[in-house]
Amino acid sequence: MRKMRFFTNFDREEQWLNGMARQGYQLIRKSVAYEFAPAEPEEANYRIDYRTFKTRQDFEDYKALFEDCGWTHIAGTKSSGAQYFKRTEAWADEDIFSDVGSKAARYKRISDMWLSLAFSFIPIFAVLVSTGAVNVTAFVKPKLLYYTPGLWEMTGSEFWRAFLFETPFAFFRGFSWAVIPIMILIYIVFAQKAKMEYMKSQQE
Repeated sequence: MRKMRFFTNFDREEQWLNGMARQGYQLIRKSVAYEFAPAEPEEANYRIDYRTFKTRQDFEDYKALFEDCGWTHIAGTKSSGAQYFKRTEAWADEDIFSDVGSKAARYKRISDMWLSLAFSFIPIFAVLVSTGAVNVTAFVKPKLLYYTPGLWEMTGSEFWRAFLFETPFAFFRGFSWAVIPIMILIYIVFAQKAKMEYMKSQQE
């Protein structure tokens, strides 16, 4: 079973995964969507860390460390960031984090990731604007999205035929131009949310 969900709070995501386990669904993979397999309902204990690794060996050592502490790595890759663990030994601690600071640090890491994505798109957008591939003036003057010569001087049925014909093209043209600034804004919002969660976690 696949489920599409998006979380900005790790604690809520962990609670949701534990709730799915009580319903008889065990997490087996996480990419764009969560993938679950039918299982016996249980009181599971999932925990999520956020880390990326430069080498495969670093990633394997990281997983082995948690295995030695009674936690099994369920989902996540070397470069995915989010790493999902499940407590599989009764003697294991209730949490994978030893203190408040290390638990809060995962929000700092994901905030830095969102910011780096935002900053990586800014030069791309600047190049598109400087080369004329994107006309930022069109965002405040939508008429510039219409390329039909003399369109705005036409009248009556001639105008409406030309206007309605080109409107879908103008819409998609404007949407394609807006994708990058929208993504930059979204990444900055997510980074700010993660930073707020980081500050809140440090105070708990």
